[in-house]
Amino acid sequence: MANQWLVVGLGNPGPTYAFTRHNIGARVIDELAARNNSKLSRHKRALADVAEVRMGENKLVLVKPMSYMNESGGPTKALASFYKISPENIIVLHDELDIPLSTIRVKLGGGDNGHNGLKSIRSAFGTGDWFRVRLGIGRPEGRQDPADFVLKAFSSAQATDVEFLITNGADAVESLVNHGLVQTQNTFNS
Repeated sequence: MANQWLVVGLGNPGPTYAFTRHNIGARVIDELAARNNSKLSRHKRALADVAEVRMGENKLVLVKPMSYMNESGGPTKALASFYKISPENIIVLHDELDIPLSTIRVKLGGGDNGHNGLKSIRSAFGTGDWFRVRLGIGRPEGRQDPADFVLKAFSSAQATDVEFLITNGADAVESLVNHGLVQTQNTFNS
């Protein structure tokens, strides 16, 4: 029996934010779409760009909400309803300040840790029991406000680490869908 998965990459819409730290989840969605020779297009029922791809027996609905980060819950919930996908088959890709750049942590459930995109999704579903691929962006040095830090682009010196993070993020989604949580954690939660 094939499974359907909703894979949501968090970010903010538009070219101003495209390469910021906050948009790393959305960039992993672009990578997954490219790997599957698929293009994202605006969905008729939700403010989101979507691509449907097959991965073995599984169907993945790749999603980039086109709302701002703190309003990600609405489009995510609308698409979950449209495709009849329950929270246990949702994977959310998001930036994570509390782990080093280019590090990944995969988990099921958990708190929002101040992340407005996660808060919005939790509020829309009334639960936090979905998978998360936490994409490490590290903390700002010195006294820089974390809210400003996540809206800045990565430095050119970090380009290799960022590409590694995007590739590994896509690999982690594929592993989660094909091999489950435990094996994926053993592989990626270094």
